[in-house]
Amino acid sequence: MDIRQNWQPARPAVRRRADHTAIIGCDLFVGGESVESPGPAADLGRLHDQARAQAGAFVWLGLHEPTEAALTRVADVFGLHPLAVEDILHREQRVKVERYDDVIFLVVRAAQYVEHERVTATSEIVSTGFVGIFVGPNFVITVRQGVVMELSSLRAELSSAPEMLTQGPWSVVHAILDRLVDAYVDIAAEMQTDVDLTEAAMFAAGTPVTVEQIYQLKRQLMKFKAAVLPLQRPLAAMVSKQFGDLPGGIRRYFSDVIDHHAAAVDQVLALDDVLNALLQARLAQLNVEQNNDMRKIASWAAIAALPTAIAGVYGMNFTHMPELTSRYGYPAVLLVMLGGATGVHRLLRRAGWL
Repeated sequence: MDIRQNWQPARPAVRRRADHTAIIGCDLFVGGESVESPGPAADLGRLHDQARAQAGAFVWLGLHEPTEAALTRVADVFGLHPLAVEDILHREQRVKVERYDDVIFLVVRAAQYVEHERVTATSEIVSTGFVGIFVGPNFVITVRQGVVMELSSLRAELSSAPEMLTQGPWSVVHAILDRLVDAYVDIAAEMQTDVDLTEAAMFAAGTPVTVEQIYQLKRQLMKFKAAVLPLQRPLAAMVSKQFGDLPGGIRRYFSDVIDHHAAAVDQVLALDDVLNALLQARLAQLNVEQNNDMRKIASWAAIAALPTAIAGVYGMNFTHMPELTSRYGYPAVLLVMLGGATGVHRLLRRAGWL
């Protein structure tokens, strides 16, 4: 049998493009310099091939809320693990770092302070979103979920600092985490101001602070806390021996990020303690106010009890009662009622009940 009869020419490999609506940035860096920035019109397969063919080259691809089909096509080009792709499609993800062969998958939670005139029972103080990061030997892919933490300005800053980009894809990861943690520190400072103003208002005369306001501030802090605290473990893992592929030059910068993050964690925990104390103090104030109200109600009831008792006695209409036949009996009894009520009122005021 002639095998040439069944022979067919090999088909050229089909290069799949990503969904252009999801791409918000794409650059090919060589030696720290951006040599190509096709943006949404990027041919990802060609760029990835060029990055693999040149030493010190890598691709930085930025995506914003990609569809499942778009992210699957990107995963085909860069060899992303299906489990990581499945995770990134879920908007609510826990902060974590995982390794899939030679690709590191990192999920962080970005936060943004929302300006407001004052804290109300419905104020939004902190807005959060997720950023997924895939780091390979010659690429870094950032996937943003939500509107928090835009990266276009960061891309421009890094492009103007090529010496940092010579460290490869991990230099981009460091820049993202550094901006992320700096935002944490700024938000913590802004929330400190909110807490201080709430504390001052709560103990000031004429400016009552409701439990709902304090609770809303507490809820917003918990949302912020859920973004800040879980990042401790991924940061520690990235500078450990587990990630030996992290360049030594960039490892020192990650240590600096860890120090700043520790300061943000301490401030968040301190704010949490202060809000807990404020909430307990406000509840104690409400108890005191309720007790004062009950004492006033009881005092006026006691004042009214004496005239009521006297009027009740004379309302029994017995034939032989004192002063029934007296010309001045009626005004005399009224004076006794008034005098007795006045005396009880003075006694209660002296006791601090009124």
